[in-house]
Amino acid sequence: MNKLKNTAMAVATLLLVSCTATSQKIKEKTVKKHLYTLASDDMEGRRAGTPGIEKAAQYIEGEFEKVGLTTFNGADDFRQRFKKTIKGNDLDLFNVIGVLEGKSKKDEYVVISAHYDHLGIGKAVDGDSIYNGANDDASGVAAVLALADYFKKKDINERSILFVAFTAEEMGLVGSNYFGTTVDADKIVAGINIEMIGKTPSFGPNTAWLTGFERSDFGKIVQKNLEGTGYVLHPDPYVKFNLFFRSDNASLARLGVPAHTFSTSPIDTDKDYHQASDNPETLDVGVITETIKAIAVGTTSMIDGTDTPTRVQLTDEEMNRRKKKKKKSE
Repeated sequence: MNKLKNTAMAVATLLLVSCTATSQKIKEKTVKKHLYTLASDDMEGRRAGTPGIEKAAQYIEGEFEKVGLTTFNGADDFRQRFKKTIKGNDLDLFNVIGVLEGKSKKDEYVVISAHYDHLGIGKAVDGDSIYNGANDDASGVAAVLALADYFKKKDINERSILFVAFTAEEMGLVGSNYFGTTVDADKIVAGINIEMIGKTPSFGPNTAWLTGFERSDFGKIVQKNLEGTGYVLHPDPYVKFNLFFRSDNASLARLGVPAHTFSTSPIDTDKDYHQASDNPETLDVGVITETIKAIAVGTTSMIDGTDTPTRVQLTDEEMNRRKKKKKKSE
């Protein structure tokens, strides 16, 4: 009995040390700086193709450079540039990508992503016409930046990590769809997408939910890694909204990658979603910070090469829908 008790105490101590170490590297003050900068009026709502999103891209690039990331595929800078005609407008677009090269498994990749665009300037509500997109998705980009710094300092990534800020998600997953055409999906082990993590979910404090939970064992791996931490990951409770295919994870999931989106927001009751009221002041920075820490701990075994999630399989109906959508966009 004493041996079992000592073992349990040792495990608890290791978990506490692990969580404390994560806490020391992911600071609420830094997360708040990222959030308030990206969701400031100066960014003008970060609509793709506008001067506002250019400012956001420059901020993200600066943070990637501070962390010490390298560029993707030998590019001269952190931008992945492409052109796209959307609703008759020819747009010069760019994802922002930073790379942390792996060690023993550097040819295997984990993608950590969020979209940095939002809706821009629109109809004024109570005198506010700037749709800042604090929760959607400055909160996710803040997470990407914090995790880039965390994993760089942690130095445990046997696999290479691509930190990606996708553009034009609000225009139909445009940035992530393009990204998917430029990578070898077979080499991407996991996609960790983060969207709208600034509000307490219906499950209560210290919880998050994951889209497409049943489509791979990605979520179960995260749950296993979070055991004993006091943070719990749940399957997506909003199945009727089909969220698995409505965020940037879908662009990789359609290629078979176990790519899923972490979120905390109560979608069915969120009055700020796609509204001018989606401002930083409506969010809980503590919730964002704790969720980032949980994502760090929960995905570590994928980063260090211990766990490899099962691949995503699409139904025939989903494959046909994908083909029709692709043909329509060409």
